[in-house]
Amino acid sequence: MSAPDTGDRPPGAAAGMSSQAGLAAALTPVLTVAASLLGLGLLWGLAANAWPSRAFPGPGMVWQVLLAEAANGELFYHLGATLGRVAAAYVVAMVVGSVIGVLLGSHRSADRFFAPWVVLFLNIPALVVIVLAYIWFGLNEAAAIGAVAVNKIPNVVVTMREGARALDPSYAEMAAVYRFGLLDRARHVLLPQLQPYLAAASRSGIALIWKIVLVVELLGRSNGVGFQIYLYFQLFDVAAILAYTLAFVAVMLVIELFLVQPVERHATRWRRRPA
Repeated sequence: MSAPDTGDRPPGAAAGMSSQAGLAAALTPVLTVAASLLGLGLLWGLAANAWPSRAFPGPGMVWQVLLAEAANGELFYHLGATLGRVAAAYVVAMVVGSVIGVLLGSHRSADRFFAPWVVLFLNIPALVVIVLAYIWFGLNEAAAIGAVAVNKIPNVVVTMREGARALDPSYAEMAAVYRFGLLDRARHVLLPQLQPYLAAASRSGIALIWKIVLVVELLGRSNGVGFQIYLYFQLFDVAAILAYTLAFVAVMLVIELFLVQPVERHATRWRRRPA
């Protein structure tokens, strides 16, 4: 079987083809998402035309409201407030949940003792936690962010506990033989093995946290996307409700495509990719 003939191809052409292939691979997910959303928008428009109603505005009306809210600055102000709460609650939930999960997964006696606590917090409704936080700590940012984090921490604990249970003890023994320090153990032994579990907890955490943040804002904050949705609900302005909802979903989609997925690919670059 003869090798492919590349003698007539200049080196620059091969490099150019490689860069074009890399660019196409990077753009394919974005173009796929864009085509999928375009199809959803067309379906939405057809449904709105078939059932004209104030309760079901079409994409054009929602787009006009979105532009108006962006022009007067209200959209960006409330988006910023919500994103700040999402980021703060995410960091608290991931740090606290990861530490507790790894400790429980590494110590069986502690896991047996605290397992009922984890199950209890997993099954407490988010609304109950939010209401109690506001009653106990007042209508403030700390109560809002804490309530969101408390709702997410048990999920992170469960995921990271499973990751700690799956740790290979031979790597810990190797670290002991080479006298790794605490930071070296965390960087070279612990984190690489926990990375898939961290990625799973992180991805599900963002999806859950931003939804709970909207409820927190609806019940007890004076700004944010959730507050605006509640305001326009009282006015029965469905176009504005959809405008704020889609704007925030679009922001979260951008974060997923351009931040979460690239970081995940970079963290797992050492793995063998399927052909």
